[in-house]
Amino acid sequence: MVEKNLDFRSDTVTWPSPEMREASYKAVLGDDVYGDDPTVNELESIAAEILGKEAALFVTSGTQGNAAAILAHTNRGDEIILEERSHIYLNEVGGIAVLGSLMARTLKGEMGWLKPDDIRGAIRVENIHRPTTTLLCIENTHNTSGGIPLTVEQMKADWDVAKEHGLNVHLDGARVFNAAVALGVDVKEISQYADSVQLCLSKGLAAPIGSMVMGSEDFIKRARKYRKMLGGGMRQAGIIAAPGIIALTKMVDRLADDHANAKLLEEGLRKINGIEILHPVRTNMVYIDIGGLGWNGDDWGEACKKLGWKSRGSGTTLRLCTHYGIEREDIEAFIEGITAAVPKV
Repeated sequence: MVEKNLDFRSDTVTWPSPEMREASYKAVLGDDVYGDDPTVNELESIAAEILGKEAALFVTSGTQGNAAAILAHTNRGDEIILEERSHIYLNEVGGIAVLGSLMARTLKGEMGWLKPDDIRGAIRVENIHRPTTTLLCIENTHNTSGGIPLTVEQMKADWDVAKEHGLNVHLDGARVFNAAVALGVDVKEISQYADSVQLCLSKGLAAPIGSMVMGSEDFIKRARKYRKMLGGGMRQAGIIAAPGIIALTKMVDRLADDHANAKLLEEGLRKINGIEILHPVRTNMVYIDIGGLGWNGDDWGEACKKLGWKSRGSGTTLRLCTHYGIEREDIEAFIEGITAAVPKV
């Protein structure tokens, strides 16, 4: 039975499964900086195989994984292209500037997708006065667009433009398995259109910590050195890698349950006057605006707290995430409770 975790704030709040906890306890260990931790080595091998890449690297977080990957792809003073609301640009503490001395060329996407013509127009032609464009970063699923999965066709279209101009492509695939499950495709169908991929084990896949970076052997060799520079050289890391193995091999298919629960949540909230659904619900995120209730995020959070839930938002805009630890009956009970609690407008 899944332990209840009634928390809408993010899918990062997931608790590890009992099997993950047992695996941590029994993990065979070594020093990962020396390459001697067999559990980490197994996790990296599994991740590379699943994503269709030559090699993989276990990192402490998605932000560290993106940073190591971007540094491995670029030189100081280069320019990279990103969607203007991407996680790398908005939520990673300016790391591309601070760590990489990189210029960011941001483009407005269409539900998170960068149109090929817009990418083509943003690529710098060689000029002594301008930085060199070397990298395209894509986010799939795209968080701030509502957890929208970019299709294989969209990935390929952007890849083709990048390769036409000699750019590498990095996929911030923190929730790439959510995209694959939502689209009904093997994750390799998505990852084939990226030179490197970062994916999180600690979100919907329910591992307690960690992310993976995948790419060619030469690329991972460079990224591994940057991981060390960023303080990510871990020792007996098998303790945290063991749940990651279970995450990749046993927790992917259940993401469909999170998507179904998010859809159920959307349908229930849509019936409440004063709540607006902001984005199509395709994966495990429901974005709403509660301004029509006359409430702000604090009011919403307090109402949720009385129902036994955690939730938060900025102003009147809220993101609700479904994840491991939330079941269909929990959503049904929440809808009933919040319907009774909100002001009648």
